[in-house]
Amino acid sequence: MRSLVRHALLTLSLTAVFLAPAHAQTASNEFKPQVGQAGKDVIWVPTPKSLVEKMLKMADVKPTDVVFDLGSGDGITVITAAKQFGVRATGIEYNPDMVELSKRNAQKEGVAEKAQFIRGDIFATDFSKATVLTMYLLPYLNLKLRPTILDMKPGTRVVSHAFTMEEWAPDQTDSTEGRTAYMWIVPAKVEGNWKMDSGSIELKQKFQDFDGVFRNGDGMSWRVTSTNLRGDQISFAIGTATYTGRVSGPVMQGMMRPRPDAPPTSWSATLVK
Repeated sequence: MRSLVRHALLTLSLTAVFLAPAHAQTASNEFKPQVGQAGKDVIWVPTPKSLVEKMLKMADVKPTDVVFDLGSGDGITVITAAKQFGVRATGIEYNPDMVELSKRNAQKEGVAEKAQFIRGDIFATDFSKATVLTMYLLPYLNLKLRPTILDMKPGTRVVSHAFTMEEWAPDQTDSTEGRTAYMWIVPAKVEGNWKMDSGSIELKQKFQDFDGVFRNGDGMSWRVTSTNLRGDQISFAIGTATYTGRVSGPVMQGMMRPRPDAPPTSWSATLVK
């Protein structure tokens, strides 16, 4: 993409770029974007190809993924995803000139069948089928999107150029050419009281971090420790017992070892409403 929103957090003066024309035409009357051109609450600034590639690698994009780029600009992320990673990708872009430019670029790169572009508002367009989201938006737009993203399927990867999700810490950070990218994995929802055969676990959650207390049938309790939640994959410890498994809505299940040298047995827990 690349769109940047006018925002007080920008430390560089954008006076000059705001004086740039909204768009420019080539001699053949073909639209050519200008850095800093105004859009819907945004200005356009391109993302380097090297960072686009880095972002898609961070998200471990596979041909089976569904990629959506929010604010897709000239289409570089969508086109790169289609051409280099063999994935079907969709860009959502408000500026109709940029949408048409992206379509022409995809045609030139031979990926028009896999690279789709939609003229739309990122807050009014459905991207719920995405398994990978990419974006270049300032924090207040990231935060506005965050509730929607957190309701997406656990395991969805989200990669942002330059800007964070504030207190939602990234699962991975990387950089190239002085540019930084952040990657999050949408966590399963595990907060609540879970019933197990051996007792119950009450969990508290903040994004991918969680902790809690296990209580057995005799009323004894232990802290839940060594917690890890990556998408729908969960692990934790209760005393000497270690648990690994998968969260599927109101059910968790997997394998448990009562001690490091003991054979594993199955376990499951059900969310109590």
